[in-house]
Amino acid sequence: MIENVTGAAAVAYEENRERRASAVAEAVVTALRALAERRPDDVTLLDGFADAELDGWPVRVPEAVRVVLRAAGGVTAGGTTYAFGPSGRPPRIRSAAEDATWALSPDGKVLTGTGGQSAADWGPVLTVGRVDEYAFTVEAPGFLAWLEDLTRRLAEESPHDRTAPSAASPFRVCAVPSIEVAEGPDAELAALVGRGHSLLDVVDLGNLPGYPCAISWEPYFTLDGATADTGGSDVDYRLVAGGRALLLESHVSGDFLGRPVRRHRVPEDAPDVAVSRLRELARRFPRLVTLTEGTRDAEIDRWPVAVPADVRTVVRALGEVRVAGMPVLRLAPGEPWQRVEPALHRLIGGDGTYWPLARVTYGPYNTSLAQVRIDPATGRWGYVVSVPADPDELRDEPELVLLAESLPALLLEVARIVEEAAERAAASGSDPVSLILSASRWFTPNTGEPWTRPVPVEEWTGDTDPLRAEAAAFLPGSHAADLRDSPVPTDLCFHRAESWRWGRTLDRLRFLGGGEVVVAVAETGDQLRPKTC
Repeated sequence: MIENVTGAAAVAYEENRERRASAVAEAVVTALRALAERRPDDVTLLDGFADAELDGWPVRVPEAVRVVLRAAGGVTAGGTTYAFGPSGRPPRIRSAAEDATWALSPDGKVLTGTGGQSAADWGPVLTVGRVDEYAFTVEAPGFLAWLEDLTRRLAEESPHDRTAPSAASPFRVCAVPSIEVAEGPDAELAALVGRGHSLLDVVDLGNLPGYPCAISWEPYFTLDGATADTGGSDVDYRLVAGGRALLLESHVSGDFLGRPVRRHRVPEDAPDVAVSRLRELARRFPRLVTLTEGTRDAEIDRWPVAVPADVRTVVRALGEVRVAGMPVLRLAPGEPWQRVEPALHRLIGGDGTYWPLARVTYGPYNTSLAQVRIDPATGRWGYVVSVPADPDELRDEPELVLLAESLPALLLEVARIVEEAAERAAASGSDPVSLILSASRWFTPNTGEPWTRPVPVEEWTGDTDPLRAEAAAFLPGSHAADLRDSPVPTDLCFHRAESWRWGRTLDRLRFLGGGEVVVAVAETGDQLRPKTC
């Protein structure tokens, strides 16, 4: 890193670094050639590349790296091949640019970052475990240092295959949630993750304690066979900004979430900010956003539920939020669909425990009811969820989707979706309505969001958390899930748990703490077990 070096001094500094790197490269090439001559049956150098070919690669190849690649396109030793050129099987990366990560082995298990215009080397070099494919080790700070170490191990006739990260590494660093980075003080790292999201973690590679350095991390999904569907979860890993950071993203498919996540922080002034942003969007994009006037306090006071100050700020300003491509959010009563039929009303909790917000349709058959859950003990308006509107469907396959931590948080998310859709549409010429529609499919349960794991309530017996302890008091056979450490949105499908026996039907859903914990009470009843001393 260059500190307090500018102008001609900076140029001279970089030139000196490149000369030193080239000298290291030449020494490595000499040592590799000597090994290949001395042990031709064990060490083989692959053909090198011409400069014209290197110029056509999608990554920048610094001069010191070219010194190596002109002489050797890779090395085979002890049955292991490292191919430094395009190998035909890139690592599993979906959203990173091609010039961010480069494979050094045909199976994509050895990776290096590619530097910017001033970089004298590639690096760092990362290995991905063959046995445990979610085990990662940073082997060296750069390509040349890694190749020096490989050459030394070959000369010592040490084990050649280092693509199985070692748990015995004396150095270790932990991955951290990308949302924590996005909201943290490191502006450089924050810029690499943008807003971040709950299933993406970050490893800061800029200041590691030493090499090789193991990475402490685990995916957010669980593969322990507790799902009803065949699991297909996977992990995308990619080096960004020339190896400044490693991004590890869990793609959950057919499996339950296996550990808590970090969620975006909801600002304390969310009600005022949500109203302000939606009004501004309605002014800028009247074709996309339409708002109606809110409700006066005297009328709010006559609503059948108490309306706390934070929610009152919103409903006083907005009566209805209409966004093209998104379900209409009706904040005030008066629509016929808000009179929920008795069977559904009983299943989702009864009087005073929820506030209908939207009737959502998805496809030709699916309809759901989005609602704000209300804590009857405190009057607090809590989580926003959506449940199937067909009582028979909900009874046979109990499920819901968590939409937001609160009504203001939901409106902030709606505003964000519109802002990003308008920005992308302006840049690409695409239709903003289709972008909004694509970004808000989670208003209906079970449309592809990660699944929070439900557990038999017996598992929480003796738990010190008040809400979990309350859930544990329901009859055996009931299942519960804690949404406080789930991503937003998340699907909660009780019927997909193996312990929710096939053929079991729902008696009702109970929402504790304003929806923070949800209990699915089986049809055997919902009476609380007597407390014991």
